[in-house]
Amino acid sequence: MITVLAPLVEWVQGADHPNPDTLRSRNDRAMSYLAAGRPAKAIPLYRRTLADCERVLGVYHPYTLRARNNLAMGYRAAGRTAEAIPLLERTLADCERVLGADHPDTLTSRNNLAMGYRAAGRTAEAIPLLERTLADCERVLGADHPDTRAAREDLAALTGEPKRPRHI
Repeated sequence: MITVLAPLVEWVQGADHPNPDTLRSRNDRAMSYLAAGRPAKAIPLYRRTLADCERVLGVYHPYTLRARNNLAMGYRAAGRTAEAIPLLERTLADCERVLGADHPDTLTSRNNLAMGYRAAGRTAEAIPLLERTLADCERVLGADHPDTRAAREDLAALTGEPKRPRHI
C-alpha cells in the first residue's frame, strides 16, 4: 500500500514540497523495500529523503538524523558497511549532541553503530557500545522495553553469553 500511496503524495504535493508528509511517505516506501529484502530499491529513496531533509529541515533536525540512520541501515543491509559506518558514526555523534545521550533515538543510533561494527568484523568496537547501550536502555527505558530486549539479544549474539535483565 505504501509503495502505491507514497508516489501519489509526491505527485500531489510535488517532490520538492517542504511538507514533512512527503519526506515521511518516501521514507516509509524505502522502509517497505528494505523490509522486503530489496535494499537496492530502498537506498536511492533513502538518499533522496536524506538530501531533502537536510535541505528542508536542516542537518541537525531529528527527522534528518533518522533519515541519515535509515540510509546507513540500507547500506548495511546491502552489505555496504564501508558506506554505512561513517554515516552511523556521524549520526550517533549528532544525536548525542542534539538529543542527548539518553534519548531513545540516540540509544537506537548507538545500537545500530555497534551492529555496523559487528557486520564489518569490528567486534572489539561493537561489544563496549552494545554493553553501554544495554545499560542505558535498562536505565532509561526499563528492562522489558522492546529496545532493551533487542540490545540484550544483540549483545548476547555477539558475546555468546545470555544477558539477564538487571533489577534495581
